[in-house]
Amino acid sequence: MKILIIEDEKPAVRRLIQLINQQLPEAQVIASLDTVTAAIQWFGNNTEPDLIFLDIQLADGISFEIFEKVKVNAPIIFCTAYDQYAIKAFKLNSIDYLLKPVDPEELTHALNKFNSGKNEPAISLDQIRSLIQPAAKTFKTRFLVKLGERIQTIDIQDIAFFYSEDKVTLLQTRQGKKYTLDYILDEIEEMVSPEQFFRINRKYISSISAIKDVFTYSNSRLKIHLENCADSDILISRERMGPFKTWLGQ
Repeated sequence: MKILIIEDEKPAVRRLIQLINQQLPEAQVIASLDTVTAAIQWFGNNTEPDLIFLDIQLADGISFEIFEKVKVNAPIIFCTAYDQYAIKAFKLNSIDYLLKPVDPEELTHALNKFNSGKNEPAISLDQIRSLIQPAAKTFKTRFLVKLGERIQTIDIQDIAFFYSEDKVTLLQTRQGKKYTLDYILDEIEEMVSPEQFFRINRKYISSISAIKDVFTYSNSRLKIHLENCADSDILISRERMGPFKTWLGQ
């Protein structure tokens, strides 16, 4: 039996080879590859192995990218560091996954399954990819604010910027109205889309629409004028200049 290992962690490769030698002494590990690029090149120049042990996250990307470039018919046993809940979900679909570090009993089970011929996946690689990749992060589309006894919502598109003043966090709308919030700026920074808002400095998080003017300032800094903002001394540090310019030019 010829076995191919595609794994970028050398200790994991050594352990896998050791376990394979113990359980399948007649098997031959014909190659050990650590990148998507190397795997694509290998499949283009070699005949398929009898079995592939494949890590999901490789040094240069996700291993599923291999199958977008080359057709692979050999059965696969995945070795992954993804959490056990994902592993259980995959196992329900008749594909074998070994949680790293590989357990000898789990390997035995996977090899027995391979030898019995029960290695046809009941789930596509695209479905597996969707399971292991984190869902796109969602951001707030509105904020709740209090006006005395009344609560109302402010749509994210109507917000010019957030800022802190005297240990209080405030939201200011495009119309110049101000409302206090129960969050600190660090929390708000995680709640709003980085495409729409930028953390100017410790005091301000601004929307792209609120940026009225940008000026060069001393010591390689920038001075920002925000829409309807009385503060004329809003500065961006030299360290934040690069990310800010990138954000501004998106």
